[in-house]
Amino acid sequence: MAKGALNFKMDETDIYEVREAASVYNTTMTEIITEAVHEYLEKLHKDPFYRLSVNVKEASDEESAETLNEIEGLSDDDLTTSSVRKFKL
Repeated sequence: MAKGALNFKMDETDIYEVREAASVYNTTMTEIITEAVHEYLEKLHKDPFYRLSVNVKEASDEESAETLNEIEGLSDDDLTTSSVRKFKL
């Protein structure tokens, strides 16, 4: 499989912990982060929202207009945050 490069930012504390774990297990930081991403994606793939959303095709102009019309009719109470998820790699 082809590999690509990815550049992202992490808290220094997390970087230190990943570096330390890589040293203990005689592996690379890349391997640890890659494994964490694989585990997280496996968890997401089991999530009902993801499973319902992943195969959704692009909506037609009519469907998009209908959806936007419904959204415009929502109140502020309808649009409040219902849950928050945080994760660490």
